Amino acid sequence: MKYRIMVVDDSRVVYAGMQKMLAESDIEIAAFCRSGEEALAQYERIQPDLVTMDIVMPGMDGLETCRELLSRWPEARILVVSSLAYDDTINSANSLGAKGFLFKPFDREALLTGIHQALSLETL
Repeated sequence: MKYRIMVVDDSRVVYAGMQKMLAESDIEIAAFCRSGEEALAQYERIQPDLVTMDIVMPGMDGLETCRELLSRWPEARILVVSSLAYDDTINSANSLGAKGFLFKPFDREALLTGIHQALSLETL
């Protein structure tokens, strides 16, 4: 089965790295959004299996985007991907309904494991 994800990150470098790491895997990037506002505008059309969400972005930050995305589409699955690995940030993401937290920088194995765990979890 091929899983479709939406990458929400203001960094093209992160996106390019994820593309390379996910090549020849069961995961395809169906959309790349550089802001929370763009992700909210595209989510319904894309209907990804999972959203990877950066926290620090211009405009709407990742936590605010998580909150809004899950209020509109409660079935959405979100994996937070950030270098802001503070306990309060992780707790905030978890309390909003994120299915996991992946610390930047990450390698291919960590990315694949994080995505697959987020796809298989009902709750954290």
